[in-house]
Amino acid sequence: MLKTFQMTILTISTLLLAFPAFAGDVSREQMKGLDEQVQEIKGDVLSIAAELNQLEEKLLYPSNTQVAVFVSLAEGENFRLDSVEIDLGGKSVANHLYTFKELEALREGGVQRIYTGNIRSGEHELAVTLIGKSAGGGEIRKTRNFSISKDVGPKIVELTLASQDITLKDW
Repeated sequence: MLKTFQMTILTISTLLLAFPAFAGDVSREQMKGLDEQVQEIKGDVLSIAAELNQLEEKLLYPSNTQVAVFVSLAEGENFRLDSVEIDLGGKSVANHLYTFKELEALREGGVQRIYTGNIRSGEHELAVTLIGKSAGGGEIRKTRNFSISKDVGPKIVELTLASQDITLKDW
């Protein structure tokens, strides 16, 4: 029994001493090759994730019932947009609070997709409320109601926000 225990200890010690020698045999080229493989796998995973997102969107929002609402700022507007709320068919479907970076992107001509969902064909009421501050510091609160008509196929709507008015562009 003692001899078996000694042999086990000797074997384990030999393996532990030999392990750093095996690890030292990994060359720089092998490490570089492994790093390139990891980066390639990472790129493949990101590509697969993007494809899955597209498939998920097609599954959740089929084109015959899909509606997408986009928000942009009117050119030359300098009011501070704090939030936008979207009601569709009497239900609140989107509410967004804007960060400084998002507001700057909108001022530079950016467009934000604020809502994507499903509605049936026909007429629907769309209510938009914006809250912000004017250049002078006064409170701005505007609400505007629109009627949108949904046909077969996707529906895209753009809301252009200004300190004085909200306009709807039907794509």
